Amino acid sequence: MVTHAPAVSPTSWIEAPKDHKLGLCDGKIVCLNAKGKQLAAVPPWMKDEPVFEQLQALTTWLDEHATQCLHTVEHWMLRSLILPRETITQTWPDVAWRSALENMVIAAADKSGKIDFDQVGLLRDVDLKRGLGIVDLDGESKWLKSASIAVPHPILIKELDDLRELVGDLGANQPIEQLYRPVYQPTKEQTVLTSIRDYAGGMFEQLNFALGVCRRLGYPVRGGYATCKVWEGNDPLEARYYVGAEYPEAETETGELIFVNKKQQAVAMRDVGPVTFSEGVRMASAIYAKRKVEKQESAES
Repeated sequence: MVTHAPAVSPTSWIEAPKDHKLGLCDGKIVCLNAKGKQLAAVPPWMKDEPVFEQLQALTTWLDEHATQCLHTVEHWMLRSLILPRETITQTWPDVAWRSALENMVIAAADKSGKIDFDQVGLLRDVDLKRGLGIVDLDGESKWLKSASIAVPHPILIKELDDLRELVGDLGANQPIEQLYRPVYQPTKEQTVLTSIRDYAGGMFEQLNFALGVCRRLGYPVRGGYATCKVWEGNDPLEARYYVGAEYPEAETETGELIFVNKKQQAVAMRDVGPVTFSEGVRMASAIYAKRKVEKQESAES
């Protein structure tokens, strides 16, 4: 028995064998039979046809494009890059770019690269003439017309709690973790240190397990350290969190978190930028959270 799905509206239909038609809807391939009824699934025999294979290749490309857009916007945020306003206006018509940018916090920036946090809000719309449509801290809709803008890292946003409340009030979702991204600042005692051991002593039954956690979280491992490089200013610093360097099947224990410069020298926390420090501790915290927790430790926590 042939089952039918609720009607959808792809951009266009493509002719397929046996008077069927194929189309794309929400990133999935959909099919009409010879009577014009939409099927619940593409017939198995259709999947060997060149037209289906071409559409499948297109969906793969679209998925990769959407992922790349998300990674790019996240990169802008991690570096709090100053961007020409035209970068947003020109990419906005692309659905994938719009999905990555919508509801992100943006702020005006001047020619020197200074971010103006008096002009900050959630990106909601784009107009070539009026500028970038934002909802500001007061919940008012405004047009941002500055020639340059930034997608700031949350550690730099003083009104972080107010913006979080605004997102909740609007029922908006951010495509990239920005406002609800965990942020960390060094304590007074930590500023003079060159290493932090708050996340040392995390046990993993096998180094393989720790490496798997690093891989899933997106942190490369080199020389026994999970790494996170952040550009803040002219030169990058790399956060390194020790996860072990023994046999893959051997038990391992996490160690220090350090920040090294391009000369591979550990620097004091007072010389680490706020974004770099926050992202480094975020990495260590996320990996440490996946450690083996004994029952007694779990009960005490």
